[in-house]
Formats: sequence, C-alpha cells, structure tokens
Amino acid sequence: MAQDSTRKILAGARLRKLRGELDISQSAMAQELGISISYLNLIERNLRPVTAQILIRLSETYGIDPSTFAQTDELRSTADLEEIFADSLFQPARVPKAEIKIIAEQAPQLTDAIKKMFSAYAEYRDRSHDGAASSERGDAIAGAQDAVEIIRSFLQEANNHFPEIEEIAGMVARDLKATGVDLTSALELRLQNRHNIRCQVMPIHVMGKTLRRFDLHRRKILLSELVEVPGRTFQMAYHLGLIEAAQIFEKLVEPFTGEQVRRLARVSLANYFAAAVMMPYDDFLQAAEQLSYDVDVLSARFQASFEQVAHRLTTLSRPSARGIPFFMVRVDNAGNVSKRFSSGSFPFSKFGGTCPRWNIHNTFRNPGRIECQVIELPDGAKWFSVSRTVRGVAAPWGEDSARFVVGLGCELKHAGRLVYARGLDLKSAMATPIGINCRLCERTNCVQRAAPPMSRPLEINENIRGYSPFDADLSR
Repeated sequence: MAQDSTRKILAGARLRKLRGELDISQSAMAQELGISISYLNLIERNLRPVTAQILIRLSETYGIDPSTFAQTDELRSTADLEEIFADSLFQPARVPKAEIKIIAEQAPQLTDAIKKMFSAYAEYRDRSHDGAASSERGDAIAGAQDAVEIIRSFLQEANNHFPEIEEIAGMVARDLKATGVDLTSALELRLQNRHNIRCQVMPIHVMGKTLRRFDLHRRKILLSELVEVPGRTFQMAYHLGLIEAAQIFEKLVEPFTGEQVRRLARVSLANYFAAAVMMPYDDFLQAAEQLSYDVDVLSARFQASFEQVAHRLTTLSRPSARGIPFFMVRVDNAGNVSKRFSSGSFPFSKFGGTCPRWNIHNTFRNPGRIECQVIELPDGAKWFSVSRTVRGVAAPWGEDSARFVVGLGCELKHAGRLVYARGLDLKSAMATPIGINCRLCERTNCVQRAAPPMSRPLEINENIRGYSPFDADLSR
C-alpha cells in the first residue's frame, strides 16, 4: 500500500470496528497479531499509529485489504464535518478543527449520525425557505435530493468499486469477446439470443427527447439516433446488467428503504456494470498503465467516450490490482456539479459548487483541449488535475447541446505516472491555491471570493476595500 513515509496511520476506531465484526476480544486479537494487549489498547485509543508490520499481520491474519486502514475515510469525514460546523447554525460558537479531527478519527458512527442529522436539517431549511415544506411537490423534490445524496454516499463509502459486479461483468465481457464480432454487435446478439430482446435505433421524430426506452410489450430496446456509438453500446450493456446482474443488484440495494432510492441505486449499479463490460478490469488497468493513463487513447482502444473512460478510472480499487486513486467531477459552465466520484480522499463539497480558481471552469474557453493544473487545498495537500470539455448527445440544428467539463485528478505524488505530467518538474511546479468552495475557504486576499468564509465572523470596515468586501484580514 502506497503511503507517505511521514504519514502516521491512526486507526483505532476501525480496529475496534473490525474486532466487533469478528466478535473477538482485545486479548484474542493481540495474541493473533503477536503484540501485547497494552500495545493494542494504545492503538485502539489512537495513542500509537498502526505500523506497516501490523498492517501486514492484519492482512495475513484476517484477509483484509491493508488500504482499509489508510486515512482516506478520516480525511473525507473531517472535510465533511468542517463544512457542517462552518454553517451559521453553529455560530458564534465554533468547533475547533482539532476537535473535529478527533471526532472524525475516533467516533466514525457519531460522525455519520452528525452528517445525517445535518443533511436532514439542511433539506428542511431549504424547503421552508422556498415555502414548500408542507406541499406534496416540495416533499417530492426533497425526496429526490435525499435519494441522490444517499446514493452518492453509498458509492463513496464503497470507493466506487464493487467486486461482485466486476466479477460477473468480466465473465460477460469474455463471452462477448469470444463471439469474434465488435462489442456493440455482440451485445445485440446476446440480448436477442438469450433474452429475446431486440435493439433498434430510432429517428428523432419518433424518440423526441427520449434517448432510450425499453418496450416491454414488443421486447425492444429503442435507442435515439442522437446517441453516438459509445453511448449505444453503454445503453445495451446497461440493460443487460439489469437482467443478468439483477440478483447482485438486489443484494446491494437491500439495505436501502424507499423505492426511489432503490431505483436510483439500481441505475447506478447498472451503469457501473455497463462500464465494466465495455472496459474489463484487467485489460483496462493494463492498458491504462501501459499508456500512462492517456484518456484519449484509452477512449479509442475501448471505443468509449472521454467521460466514460474518466469515470472508469475512478473504479480501479481492487486490492490485488490497483490503479491510481483518481477522482472525477463533471461541471457545467455555471459551476453546477452533476457528477462526482472518487477512489481517493479528495474533499468534494456537498452543499456548494467548486472553487473558481480551479481551471476546470476556464476549460470551457478551449473546447476539446486538455488543460492541466497543480492545485493546493487549504490543508496543504497537492493534487494534479486534468480537465477537458465534453458534450452530451448530438442536438438538431437550432437546439443547444449540453456542454460539460470533466475534471480528473489524483494526488500529486501519483502524477509522475501520467502522460499529462511529462516534461513537468512536479517538485517545483507552482500550485494554484484553491478551496473546497468560497464558504469553506479561509484563504485571504482572493480575487475570486464570492461569499464570506463561514468559519470566521464577518467584519466589514467601511474605510477599507480589499480584493473582496468579505476579506476578513483587511476588514479587521
């Protein structure tokens, strides 16, 4: 497991959780790991870090992935709690960052409870503000928002990796390859021969704004002619997943309550299945490493879109064969985030947009061109970011085609493995300081600040004007 040599892994909460799952005592675990009870007790109280030797013993003794004990979850939880406690609800009393970190590290269940309570509070506040708290439509909208956040959290907790789906998708991909025809044709044949489902591309005047529709009565998948070949292949694989991976999907969605959430979960899992069929794990990871993660070449090799490849790169978290832990985000030109996935620890904001100093926004000025940037978050963590414009489906003349920017990034320590970093001196590269979003960023003198930082009081001085009227330092 790749860890910074200077980073200590404090994993007391996860070790206690593991003992609970195994239903063994502290003394029994200490004996199996070959350490003293007192030393294990210190580790569980976060007074001693988990060493590399103990990680190896944990892996060998209990068959767990050592990366389970990396600090990715704590980093995400700390960022989430900082965002929550920066809300005006908790002002003027402020929770120090040191205490937030302690909660995230030592009380993961309490952290989850706080996040759920605040999410419910935020939804109620927004609905009340909009005057929709008592309306059926308001309840439906809130329910949809809740469902999206629940599924996003579900994917994040799984590091966007589902071994059961990878296994069945890999078997399907091998069967399709054995037919000797291209993937799209092989999917058509499998759907028709095994499930009596035919696929048909239909003209726009028939489909209208619908891109895919399954006609259950006629056993037909109807695809709009506006959907390009990678999209058609994806939609066929998606529907095949709903059929052939149905049992796995039902097992994974079983913990959810509410049919809307379950449906959204099935859609997400079927999308995952489709990507895994188009880009089988082993073949895709090998190609990605050989090509230094060149997304355009990977797109050509696997007949997938830029966005599909970028998304797939965030799922390469198999313990025995890992890729670079990427994050991916998709934004429109207004800064709205419509997709976010991560197999690492990048702290996405749940209640706002992204930082305007991140060049994913400038990428709209150069359609089709890949932009690279080294960014630095307020905690000092540095990341390497790649972004490019993508479009939705084709649009008839006179109608707007959806335009987005897909951002793909990883920690700076991995950037040397990317084709996009060739020729760059990463050790001395100038990093652009960004924040998670304006409300949570404490950076001063920022020319792009659009809102006051929520973590410090607003102090306006009518005699001084800095880059922003919300500049806390100049206003004192």
